[in-house]
Amino acid sequence: MKNLTKKRPAFNWTAFLVLLLILEFVIFGGTNAKFLKPALLMTSANDFLPICIISIFVTFVMITGGIDIQVASIIGLTSIIIGVAWQDFGLNIWAAVLVAILVAAAGGALSGFFVAYCGVQAMVVTLGGSFLYSGLALLVSTLSSTESYQGISGFPASFRWITKYKVFGVVPFQICIFLVLLVIAYLLLHKTKYGRKVFLVGVNQSAAEYSGINSRRIIMSTYILSAVIAGVILTSYLGTAKSDLGSGLTMNIITAVVLGGTLSTGGKGSAIGTALAAVIIGLLRFGMPLCFKVNTQYLDIPIGVLLVVVVVGRSLAGNPNVIAKFAKMKERFKGGSAKSGSAEA
Repeated sequence: MKNLTKKRPAFNWTAFLVLLLILEFVIFGGTNAKFLKPALLMTSANDFLPICIISIFVTFVMITGGIDIQVASIIGLTSIIIGVAWQDFGLNIWAAVLVAILVAAAGGALSGFFVAYCGVQAMVVTLGGSFLYSGLALLVSTLSSTESYQGISGFPASFRWITKYKVFGVVPFQICIFLVLLVIAYLLLHKTKYGRKVFLVGVNQSAAEYSGINSRRIIMSTYILSAVIAGVILTSYLGTAKSDLGSGLTMNIITAVVLGGTLSTGGKGSAIGTALAAVIIGLLRFGMPLCFKVNTQYLDIPIGVLLVVVVVGRSLAGNPNVIAKFAKMKERFKGGSAKSGSAEA
């Protein structure tokens, strides 16, 4: 039994994600050639890049064993603060952006404080945070002279440039922003002492404490990192500041992190894996309507199925009891085949 377990080859999750990404191009591209047009792909990337950006930093949270379902609400809060501060309070657009980022960081720090220092479950804290920050976003929107349902628009060209500029006239600048943030997240998570502390806290928080790591500070810091930048980029791309700008992103973000190889129990994860998974989900949401005429309102169904399959599959694969049962079934099957062969002889 033990020998069978040892002989099992290590499954490379990143390679699996790359294969899944290639399959998307093959299936969608084979169904509709428009899917493979670079210009169309680049344009579609703008729609799901916020998911990619948020996901790579939510990975930090989930590696520590937590979860962050308030990020979508913080995006809306960030967006409406930018609009109100610029249009109604007369701040320079970049000063408004700075204020919004500071408020988003403070919101993450508050939730992180309750999780790390008060011992409240991350699910409960961030669920409450999602309602809190959504309510605050609506409250801020009442300070605007513009009706909340219309959104605040007409931002300066310098602010819109973040997402409207195209490198070499083809590649949207926000793709470059995403790649830079991915490199930063990768180096921070996999090449620094901070990253090693994040993993150790996720594996065993008590052991991390005995090693001299301030696990509470590490946990709190991960909640600050998530959703600080994405609200700014999404507001710039859409050219509109609204209090509900991030609604509907939560499931996609969590799915991207889990599909990317991060364990829901913490201790394992990858920035590259999350980025690949986020791109896979983004292309799925782009390819299904284009190639198979799936109504956009039904796109959450395959995403939800994907999330459940990945979570259940990884749980079963990591369960030694399940592995042992499969090994026994394999032995019985071989034994049964050998007996039937000898009987026929």
